[in-house]
Amino acid sequence: MAPQDISKLIVRTSMKDRAAFDLLYRQTSAKLFGVCLRVLRDRGDAEEALQEVFVKIWTKADRFAVSDLSPISWLVAIARNHAIDRIRARRSPSANIDVALDVADPTPGPEAMAVAGGETERIYHCLEELEEDRAAAVRGAYLSGESYAELAERFKVPLNTMRTWLRRSLLKLRECLER
Repeated sequence: MAPQDISKLIVRTSMKDRAAFDLLYRQTSAKLFGVCLRVLRDRGDAEEALQEVFVKIWTKADRFAVSDLSPISWLVAIARNHAIDRIRARRSPSANIDVALDVADPTPGPEAMAVAGGETERIYHCLEELEEDRAAAVRGAYLSGESYAELAERFKVPLNTMRTWLRRSLLKLRECLER
């Protein structure tokens, strides 16, 4: 079959002409099956791929542009690309060793440790500026993980009072740390 005849069949297929599609299949399926088989190296996979290729041709025939190039080249490109996509889809993603370079070390470095040590001293100094019960409530809430209700019970104050103590204490700590 001449290239212009295949071009006409593709154009008619784009208009959903089933007879043209049937003839296109009969004229080109052997060649496209060979392409799929060469790429996939498995007859069963190649047969499935060929069916999927012709579904693509049916749905994408309107994208074919008649040109000086061989229409069989367009069909072969669809078959080859689809077969390659099938191979890529069944591969498990392999871990690249270079990715390990981008993994962050969760432990702080020496500089961060020094800064944190200095910050810890400043925080403890600022806690000393608070009233003793307020500082103990802040330590209980933010260092020991006690709930507001537990702290309110321990200090024998209403729950909302405990919330107010903690909020005001944190504001004072922030002022102290900003100096």
